[in-house]
Amino acid sequence: MSDIFREVDEEVRREQLKKLWERYGNLMIALAVLIIVGVGGWRGYQWYQAKLAAESGTAFTTAMALSEQGSHEEAEAAFAKLMKSGTASYRTLAAFRDAAELALRDPKAAVAAYDALADNRSLGQSIQDLAALRAGYVLADSAPYDEIRRRIEPLTGADRPYRHSARALLALAAFRANDFATTKRWFELILADGETPSSTRSQAELLMTLLAGEGKS
Repeated sequence: MSDIFREVDEEVRREQLKKLWERYGNLMIALAVLIIVGVGGWRGYQWYQAKLAAESGTAFTTAMALSEQGSHEEAEAAFAKLMKSGTASYRTLAAFRDAAELALRDPKAAVAAYDALADNRSLGQSIQDLAALRAGYVLADSAPYDEIRRRIEPLTGADRPYRHSARALLALAAFRANDFATTKRWFELILADGETPSSTRSQAELLMTLLAGEGKS
């Protein structure tokens, strides 16, 4: 008896499936095709992105090698090309390296290049701060302290990732300007920060000792 009920139940289910297929079969086929095409498209996109990243990586390595060999003009051209054709991350790396190459022959152009990166909000605060700091390094030996302070002081806040380097740069810029009171203030801020790297702390302690020994305060 149970076999009869089972057969009836299976027949009912087959009939229901048949009706569902007749009503929604084409839609189900279309959905399946879309899924297959979507997966295939995504796989293709991943492959293409990996290919671009590999090509960008090779181009960046080649440009770096040119720089290390002293072929700076060729390196600069290679980095400039990668800035246009590389993947997003390599475009940013190339822009930093291109600015570094510019600094060797045209500091003003290098500062402008770093400033463009520092103003690019799409890069994120950390990358922007790094670009602003690099511009400060380029200007350190030539610009007056007030200009360097205007550029770098915003980077010294407690929540900024490069605050330790920024404070050290400002201390050295103040020292270069013979403003020893300001130099001391920046060194004291460096030493008061419990997160200051040991190397930066050691340099600050040494220079503070030299300042004290020479009676500059």
